Amino acid sequence: GRGSVSDSFLDTISLRDIPTILPALSPAEQEQLLAELDKLEELKAKKLAETRFLSFVRQMWPSFIGGRHHAKMADAFERVARGECKRLIINMPPRHTKSEFASYLLPAWFLGKYPGKKVIQTSHTAELAVGFGRKVRNLVDTEHYHKVFPELVLQADSKAAGRWNTSKGGDYFAIGVGGAVTGKGADLLIIDDPHSEQEAALAETNPDIYDKTYEWYTSGPRQRLQPGGSIIIVATRWSKRDLCAQVLKAAAQRGGDEWEVIEVPAILP
Repeated sequence: GRGSVSDSFLDTISLRDIPTILPALSPAEQEQLLAELDKLEELKAKKLAETRFLSFVRQMWPSFIGGRHHAKMADAFERVARGECKRLIINMPPRHTKSEFASYLLPAWFLGKYPGKKVIQTSHTAELAVGFGRKVRNLVDTEHYHKVFPELVLQADSKAAGRWNTSKGGDYFAIGVGGAVTGKGADLLIIDDPHSEQEAALAETNPDIYDKTYEWYTSGPRQRLQPGGSIIIVATRWSKRDLCAQVLKAAAQRGGDEWEVIEVPAILP
């Protein structure tokens, strides 16, 4: 009959059939079929954004222009999310979008996938860390984001920029290097640029600055990791005594954590 396109009919056709079938349908049937195809495209885009980090980035940030280093970061983040990589260091020069990826889009994507998990986000200053926390919170509270991750809903009474909870029992906590993390746990610990360029300049005459950061890391956030939790350090390298260097040295000397290191130099040899 020539009423409407039935669900069973839609279930039996493939996309290859569309050019053949379309001319034989009434205008109303064509409209319904095209609406169903639009819905299918939306579902495909949603599924891709859930599983592929770069697809999520492109949906949240339509003007994003990707490079090969972004694909490397995305692949590593996906392996962390799947539990295949537990310790990751990514070293890049400034202005390579590493903070937008690690401190903004990654926590939003990770908590969307796992709204019951806990994220601790750190940077070299509390102001910077809380600023990213505000961006993440604002993103996950948008209708655009909820089209991909409808299950992540902020808890109504816990929406501070640097610390907020999800309705599924997950939470996000932003902190500057040196700050206290008492009472917090982390399934994912993100350390984004633990040393600033200004701090690196001071460390030339006072290298103890690097030691203090490492002591804070080992006695603070590192101790807050949940069983099976992951750590990501994304940083520009300023010294052979910085946090990345000390973490890798300790791992080699004491047979501790095994780290994957991705290095992207400013100028490729």
